[in-house]
Amino acid sequence: MATTAQELVTRSWYLSGIVARNLQGVSGDQLTNGLNLLNDLLNFKQVETELLPYYSYDETVSCVVGQEKYFIEGCANIAELSFDLNSIRYKMTYVHNDNYFGQTRLNTLTTLPFTYTFIRATGGLDLYLYPLPQSNYNLNIYGQFYLENVTAQTDLETVFDKAYIEYLRYALAQYMCSEYGIIFNPQSQKILEQYKRKLLYMSPPDVTTDKMGMDQGTASNGWTFIQFFNGWVP
Repeated sequence: MATTAQELVTRSWYLSGIVARNLQGVSGDQLTNGLNLLNDLLNFKQVETELLPYYSYDETVSCVVGQEKYFIEGCANIAELSFDLNSIRYKMTYVHNDNYFGQTRLNTLTTLPFTYTFIRATGGLDLYLYPLPQSNYNLNIYGQFYLENVTAQTDLETVFDKAYIEYLRYALAQYMCSEYGIIFNPQSQKILEQYKRKLLYMSPPDVTTDKMGMDQGTASNGWTFIQFFNGWVP
């Protein structure tokens, strides 16, 4: 059975307590306002990516020879990035913004794109590759992408699983209470916090680290070495 956005909005109005269940109907204006609040909530997930358990794999972007910057539309976060060379996929290494933009380097170096970083931008993010690509490599982007705005008749079950729709019902009810200056029911707030913790468990942050040094056998040669090296690093 489909779950439309209109149905979700209606149930959230009742959950908020602003509209009395079995005593009042949800008006047309309330449906419109509720739908706007739902889209505002979905748009905020562009920032609150830790509560967005959905990842996508995108292979539509290709490198341009000598080009460093690429706009990735609708992308909120890149978890992994690789490129294809012939029939082999090669992993790229993420570099923090301060290291990527703050280190001395040869700006015209063109070879295999070993490293990348990205910056959030309006409607997506800007991806930066270094060294500059020497060929039109196909990029494989594994990450989180923006949730699309919905209309009243959008079937949410084609976009989200039922558990996430239930989370949205509580989160939207809280939004409604905030919008109207009403305190959200404490018991419902407790359930919402439980849902948030569940979502964090479904998509936990990656806290692993890679140790690099002479004593680890995986010493990092840095960009100074890369700039003067024209082959593969064993």
